[in-house]
Amino acid sequence: MIILKTVNLFKRFNQIIAINNINLEIEKGKIIGIIGPDGAGKSTLLRLLAGLLKPTSGSVIFKEIEIAKFPSKIKEKIGYMPQHFSLYGDLTVFENLKFFADLYQISREKFKKKVEELLNFSRLKAFKNTLARNLSGGMQKKLALACSLFHTPEILLLDEPTTGVDPISRKELWQLLYQLNNQGVTILFTTPYMDEAQKCQKVGLIHEGQLLAYENPEKLIKEMKEEIIELITEEKEIRTKLKNWPELKNIYPYGDTLHLVFKAGKVKIEEIKNRLENQKIAIKSIRKITPSFEDVFFSLIQKIKTEN
Repeated sequence: MIILKTVNLFKRFNQIIAINNINLEIEKGKIIGIIGPDGAGKSTLLRLLAGLLKPTSGSVIFKEIEIAKFPSKIKEKIGYMPQHFSLYGDLTVFENLKFFADLYQISREKFKKKVEELLNFSRLKAFKNTLARNLSGGMQKKLALACSLFHTPEILLLDEPTTGVDPISRKELWQLLYQLNNQGVTILFTTPYMDEAQKCQKVGLIHEGQLLAYENPEKLIKEMKEEIIELITEEKEIRTKLKNWPELKNIYPYGDTLHLVFKAGKVKIEEIKNRLENQKIAIKSIRKITPSFEDVFFSLIQKIKTEN
């Protein structure tokens, strides 16, 4: 069942196209990731899905309801957590929860039950009297998540929930998200972290407002036609020396290594090694590897640039 979808969604800010004709279908009960670099349009897309922005053209539909036309009908169905900490630093954890409960018009009796549930869920019970500004980054994210859950949304939209938090808090946040998903909440989150793609049933790759792909992450990796060579070298002018290789489609840094992207069937390690050595490129290590999700993303970007 499709719980949320976009139809030819387009958003322009003056002369800047932020979202460019995106068609997206979110299945109920899934964890969906929207992945892309800063400035790709992730936050704008999420704000359109939450009904916080109106499209320039196209539409966002929750079940059968067009959000821009009937925002009041869906406000209790959708939970939204912005990227930046937007709670009140001079209020305690408990006071922030009470404030958001009042916003959602939660009754006193329901609040008493729900606040205990959310404090336990977010593991913030021991910090309920702590000012929000004194919480760690990870705790602030968990508080923001708890505040977005008072009305028990059917779908939760999270803008970079794990950005800027330490690895342990990041792991704890994911445990909370899995717990929510197991309770039937559909989760759509944005992230710049490619490794988080593996946590999703489906992932959308976005670049300069365009949706490059939307599929199961393992399937995207399997469908990549290019072959990847991992090279370790201290050569500084490698791009210049390799620019005339017709079978070499792309080259980019990947951690402490370089990834050389070749057309399918054009990779012969010994031949590539000999050619590198003939051009006086010192090789520390060279091997053929299985593409990563980041390789898929770079490949799709390169394809767009070539077509344009």
